[in-house]
Amino acid sequence: MTEPHNETHSKTTPDSPIQWADIGVNLTDKQFHDDRDAVIDRARAAGVDWQLLTGTNVEESRQAIELAQANEGLFATAGLHPHSARFYCESLERDLRHLLAQPPVKAAGEMGLDFNRDFSPRPDQERAFEAQLAMAAEYNLPVFLHERDAHERFLPILKAHRDAIPGAVVHCFTGSREALFHYLDLDCHIGITGWICDERRGKPLAELVHNIPDTRLLLETDAPYLLPRDLPGAPPKKRRNEPALLPWIGQRVAQLRQQPVATVARLTYTNATTLFS
Repeated sequence: MTEPHNETHSKTTPDSPIQWADIGVNLTDKQFHDDRDAVIDRARAAGVDWQLLTGTNVEESRQAIELAQANEGLFATAGLHPHSARFYCESLERDLRHLLAQPPVKAAGEMGLDFNRDFSPRPDQERAFEAQLAMAAEYNLPVFLHERDAHERFLPILKAHRDAIPGAVVHCFTGSREALFHYLDLDCHIGITGWICDERRGKPLAELVHNIPDTRLLLETDAPYLLPRDLPGAPPKKRRNEPALLPWIGQRVAQLRQQPVATVARLTYTNATTLFS
């Protein structure tokens, strides 16, 4: 079983700026249509100067790549979300292969299994998941993974491909202690979102986060979704999450792990830029 976190990173000097990396931003979402540039500017002002934009289908992956090409510090994933797995076919795979070869793409995905909503039949989800894992290995890319209520099927599929893939992050982890250690035993990174700021649904995750090793912890907003419930003052006018709020999530994670905020920022930034190099 993987050991809990330990402090192995060098200390940040008092004058060092705090940098944050958000490894899950749905910046192509229509909620950002009117002020996308301002959202990027606010993120940079908050110290979030590295973002991975999530591609959940071919068109969104293309848009994410275009945004990454136009903005320093932005990168992209390319993949097909399990919700849309029923659309997987040879022509879609050809499109994904073209996208995976683009320089801004740092991971294959979002891919995986979602047995909570079952928007696509489960056999289609498994077929698309396995095909994308194989492509990730072929292109030597880490994988950006989605798993919801599907751990028993997800784990053996991932395990069968894991040795051929250079890295993996279980995005927006909200699972059990057993699932957490299964993923850590497969040398996966774990993405923590504002779910951990929810005093109702996020309590089990809050009790688990200290078990994630320093070298496997990543932070993400999953913006525009999962707005932290414990933000001070009135909620944002649009009730929309955005990457500028990542430091708030980081502060909560630091509190729960009993680590300095600067340490959590530094180690998660290093983990992101290393995994998605």
